[in-house]
Amino acid sequence: MPQSLPPSLPLTPPSRNLIRLTIARGITWTGFLGAVIFGIELLGFQLHVLPIIGIIVAMGLFNIATWWRLGRARAVTDIEYLIHLLVDITGLTIVFYFTGGATNPAVTYYLLPVTIAAATLPWRHTWITATAAMIAYTLLMIFFEPIPGLSRPVPGTDVSLRVLGMWLNFALCAGLITWLAYKMAQSVRQRDRALSRTRESALRSEQILAVASQAAGTAHELGTPLSTMAVLLSEMREEAASDHMREDIDLLSQQVATCKGHLRRLAASAERRQSDPPEPREAGQWLEEVLERWLVMRPDVTYRITLTGEREGWLLTDVSLDQAIMNLFNNAADANPEDIEITLERGHDAMIIDIRDHGDGVPIEIADQLGDTFISNGSKGMGIGLFLTHATVNRFGGSVTLYNHEKGGTLTEVRLPRTERRAPAQS
Repeated sequence: MPQSLPPSLPLTPPSRNLIRLTIARGITWTGFLGAVIFGIELLGFQLHVLPIIGIIVAMGLFNIATWWRLGRARAVTDIEYLIHLLVDITGLTIVFYFTGGATNPAVTYYLLPVTIAAATLPWRHTWITATAAMIAYTLLMIFFEPIPGLSRPVPGTDVSLRVLGMWLNFALCAGLITWLAYKMAQSVRQRDRALSRTRESALRSEQILAVASQAAGTAHELGTPLSTMAVLLSEMREEAASDHMREDIDLLSQQVATCKGHLRRLAASAERRQSDPPEPREAGQWLEEVLERWLVMRPDVTYRITLTGEREGWLLTDVSLDQAIMNLFNNAADANPEDIEITLERGHDAMIIDIRDHGDGVPIEIADQLGDTFISNGSKGMGIGLFLTHATVNRFGGSVTLYNHEKGGTLTEVRLPRTERRAPAQS
């Protein structure tokens, strides 16, 4: 069966089609063998048994050889697939020659390889298959060994053996064509979905690259005005007339220093990200550190954090993942800075971070698109930040899902795969 094939099999469309053709061949020749035995033993047909059994055994061995070949790491080509169809037509022709030729009720089985070729091969190969089947059928009208008694009725009925055989052949062909057509159409649909995902991923990568390029340029340009602001704030503090004004200036200086620190970390992380792989961190400790840094930027927020008893787990993290989680915290704070609920728990194979705000929730018309492209939700800040967050979390093998909570607000669920605790590799 296909699932027993080794993982080295290159499952290109011709390879998948050859697997299905091999299965159909096995069913077909098993059915022919049963029909020959039934005709000889129960109906008393006088047939040349030796060549008939010989070709059936030969086709069986060919099928076994095909399974062996499918286990090799070489891809199946259209030419090879065509050869298999021509071998099937040759085998059918030999068997039909010894079993009534064109008068055999199963002779229309030639339509099966022609149908398979039309559905899977280029037009030139399809015409070769159809021509071979047509030539074989024509020759069987002239050269064949007749089977006396095919016209006699089935005992107890008015239906002749030929009509019954035609019905059985139709049932076999209809079943095989339906199964093959469904499987081949399914392969096409799967390929189309894979291509669509690839195009979406390429588009997303282009968008992320554009944002990253603008972010790098903006980070460089912001350095000068921030330095100017720091100098001016220092001078303003010396000239401040009251303690209250000096406190406000100190707060502004702290925010400017925070911005400059973020820009420095951005530049430093961009330089080392290519060489430094993500490092394993204990999930609870890492989340608390990210939350602590975030609160420096959002002192207006009130929150509750719950680390469940099953919070122990390790995650691969880097600066980009820290920023992604901060983006989600910012989205929750923008929706409503009061009473944000943050929960960390251990799932079956992932660490789950739940972030719930008490805002207005996510509009239904954009809920399915958030994170797939740049979509703004007005003042709630769910545009580029959430897009980049999705991209970052997906890069770590995780996912981000937004729900409208039944009691109001938005519940954001982040799932990140757990990793083993390992010391960083030594360079």
